[in-house]
Amino acid sequence: MSGRPLALVVEDSADQMDLLQRYLDREGFDVFAAIDAESAIAAFPTISPSVAVVDLLLPGITGEECARLVQARFPDCFLIVSSVLDVADYPDADAALPKPIVGADLRRLLRGVAR
Repeated sequence: MSGRPLALVVEDSADQMDLLQRYLDREGFDVFAAIDAESAIAAFPTISPSVAVVDLLLPGITGEECARLVQARFPDCFLIVSSVLDVADYPDADAALPKPIVGADLRRLLRGVAR
């Protein structure tokens, strides 16, 4: 255990995942990376994320459903939804991170997250 808070990232794009991992590491988080909702859900018994970044456009179980499951399982987790979709179409979450993702935007969103 590193003592750093954990960020759950559910993102099916390798490039976006790499970018988010770099940004979150820079902000002081360890990252649990899942390429789909099923992988993230399977890890629920072994993780306790402080923050989650969930892509809305995922194969299989939708990002919206994954976000709901994260909220239900980890009510204190700061939930960020991310997508190329119009922000008006995002489900309820603590924050929205439209793509393309910019490090400064993520940093601003993370200011309120307890670490």
